[in-house]
Amino acid sequence: MNLKGQIAVVTGGATGIGRAISLKLADKGAAVMIADINEDAARQTASEIEEISGSSSWFVTDVTDPDACQELAQSTLENLGPADFLINNAGIAGSKGWQSRSHSTEEDWKQTYQVNVIGISNVTAEFHEQMTSRRSGRIVNLASIAGREGRPSLPHYSASKAAVISLTQTIAMELARYNVTANAICPGLLWTPMWEQVGDRYANDIPAYKGMSPREVFDTMIAERIPMQQEQTPEDVAETVAFFVSDDAKNITGQALNVDGGFFMR
Repeated sequence: MNLKGQIAVVTGGATGIGRAISLKLADKGAAVMIADINEDAARQTASEIEEISGSSSWFVTDVTDPDACQELAQSTLENLGPADFLINNAGIAGSKGWQSRSHSTEEDWKQTYQVNVIGISNVTAEFHEQMTSRRSGRIVNLASIAGREGRPSLPHYSASKAAVISLTQTIAMELARYNVTANAICPGLLWTPMWEQVGDRYANDIPAYKGMSPREVFDTMIAERIPMQQEQTPEDVAETVAFFVSDDAKNITGQALNVDGGFFMR
């Protein structure tokens, strides 16, 4: 797969899963715009990409701010060119301190939806014209296995990721006539800083995990819930993104693909 000459925008692209996606697309030849709220991390990842593909840029972006999203789109045009791929990866699991609470607050619901759902809408609204005007484009949204079924202790997060799947289908239907595809990826269990916080909350809220460390909670869930008995990695997700933006997936749209080792099979 050769993506040379293609331009990708990755929100939340500086760390974690987003960083893996950015580096993977760069490794396949794409120029990458890192859109992230963390300026230092965005600068660092963009520098790494420069060494791989020779072309990158970064822009400090709060996806909940429509003006910032508009400025991101303009910066992409000016520094790299019109976007071929949009990867909506930015996401949160709750408002500040969510992992230490035993229930979801109104702020958890508001902030999680604002970033995970409305953020995708904001960014897509600013980039889709760069694709539709050329009748070509790929949009990939990061959902979660939590969007496939409700999870105890994190109703706001599960509901937001279910909304991402539904939003992806809507985007796919709206843009199909312009030869622009939209698909979602539902990662399973990945050991990331966010999941470490999830494990902390589960250990506090769920009797079966009482007294466990976050990593012990994670390993127990791998053993109990993953038929393949192995955790997923950011690189697994990145490879799936690379497939969705490739010509091999040109007739795939409106789909949500689980990358979860068999966690969810319904």
